[in-house]
Amino acid sequence: LSGSPKIKLSAEVSKITIPGRKKCYRLYGKFGYGICDLMTLEEEPPPNINEPILCRHPFLESKRALVIAQRVEELQLKYWDNGKILQPLPSLSGMRQYVNESLDRTRRDHRRLLNPTPYKVSIPFDVSVSEKLYDFLHLIWLQNAPIGQ
Repeated sequence: LSGSPKIKLSAEVSKITIPGRKKCYRLYGKFGYGICDLMTLEEEPPPNINEPILCRHPFLESKRALVIAQRVEELQLKYWDNGKILQPLPSLSGMRQYVNESLDRTRRDHRRLLNPTPYKVSIPFDVSVSEKLYDFLHLIWLQNAPIGQ
């Protein structure tokens, strides 16, 4: 709102929004499968390959993991800006191929219909956050949370 990040607070943690402009990445391990999805602030550099990356649950302080990614994929690409196409739009067959390749990079135990293994993301959230985004989120949260008397 007016260029300033806002947060929606709630007694239910799953309803709290994560403020600010963000980027999302999928981190892949040594066998080529996705390890986790990571959300960062827009101004943060992308995660580095073969370097430890601290992935945190947005709200549970003790839930965190060091991940060493063999490959990093940015999940959100900008196709339009101010009514102009920034990059070629994929064809329907190109999208189908992308989805099939994405499924091939997902472990079978995650895809099975009976008792699938949960994908390592922050539950009930579908993404982990960087340390910088975690700190920013909690700063905005404390600035906006009411103080009891």
